[in-house]
Amino acid sequence: MQTSPSLLSADFANLIPDLEMINRSEADYLHLDVMDGVFVPNISFGFPVMKAVSRVCTKPLDVHLMIVEPQRWISQVRDLGAEFMNVHQEACVHLDSCVAQIHAAGMKAGVTICPATPVDTLRDIIGELDLALIMSVNPGFGGQKFIPHSVEKVRELRELIDRTGSHALIEVDGGVNAETAPLLAAAGADILVAGSYVFKAKDPEAAIHSLAVL
Repeated sequence: MQTSPSLLSADFANLIPDLEMINRSEADYLHLDVMDGVFVPNISFGFPVMKAVSRVCTKPLDVHLMIVEPQRWISQVRDLGAEFMNVHQEACVHLDSCVAQIHAAGMKAGVTICPATPVDTLRDIIGELDLALIMSVNPGFGGQKFIPHSVEKVRELRELIDRTGSHALIEVDGGVNAETAPLLAAAGADILVAGSYVFKAKDPEAAIHSLAVL
């Protein structure tokens, strides 16, 4: 299982130790949740913080934009050296165009759906995606309780990917821990995002390892 620890749960008063831990760990990516206070009811961090993080973190950046009009920021995300730029289906009026622009900028394109958004909304775009993310909590805040029907949504997404021949990876974000991670792995997830489970653990590297071995 690939892992993408979420910086949202790190210690923002002392980020260097947390970033150095990520660098040492088995994590495959660092997940950056960007929130604008409009699309989601919270504000997280912006490009000055992410630029500073990118200078320290040696893991590929998995940038998740929980914002309106994400296409306005494609060049800035590219300039971070991000591997994935991930936008919300619900935030993009012209989703196909946004995905094409992300690819044209040299990044892998991801699309996220919220808990109440059906998997079938990705049917016409899944063949263009490198990543599809299932939110297993309502976006905006870390530490929320896992929404159980997310497991079935992962199964549905896996069936859609297999049926269409898409190469998209399945990522899951929200409430990932020792109990929910095996369920998501069995349903077909490829990448697990974990915030509190990693950064609030007594041994964060061991928490990352526990997901990596699934």
